[in-house]
Amino acid sequence: MRGLEVIYTYTERLDQYTIEQLRYRIEPGTWSIGQVYSHIVDVALEYLDNIRQCEESGVEQPLGKTKAGERLFGEGAFPPIKIKLPVGMEYSPNDANNKEDHLHDLNQLIDNMRAWDLRIAGIHPLYKVRHGGFGWLNAREWHDLIEMHTRHHLRQIKEIEERWNKVTVDR
Repeated sequence: MRGLEVIYTYTERLDQYTIEQLRYRIEPGTWSIGQVYSHIVDVALEYLDNIRQCEESGVEQPLGKTKAGERLFGEGAFPPIKIKLPVGMEYSPNDANNKEDHLHDLNQLIDNMRAWDLRIAGIHPLYKVRHGGFGWLNAREWHDLIEMHTRHHLRQIKEIEERWNKVTVDR
């Protein structure tokens, strides 16, 4: 089953955080660990909806990925850099969830991904939905993108954890 291992990493690590750690921000305007959790679930659900659209499409799309999409899928990962969304596309993910809320959301995501994993092979690979930066992606690519996106944010969580540890040691 592709993509679930990284989501299991999030569920396993969730228990180690206090509510203060989940809501800690390195500085104003940055995300907390809890917001990263909310973000990865929100984006994964959006990508799963795109898989559904691929399945329902019924129309073959001959166009493919952009250069950035080819590079991303060729490397199988986002580059190890911070990505800033263009002005107007940024948003602030939910920061009100507690550990139980995050665990519930992650478990629902896992269930949804399992269900789609069983169906993706039956979706025509030329039924695609356009991604704004990566071009036309089929159901398998959208599913793989969930894993790449979720794994990418582990670096962000590591940075927040390191800063939290430094702040609490300095107290």
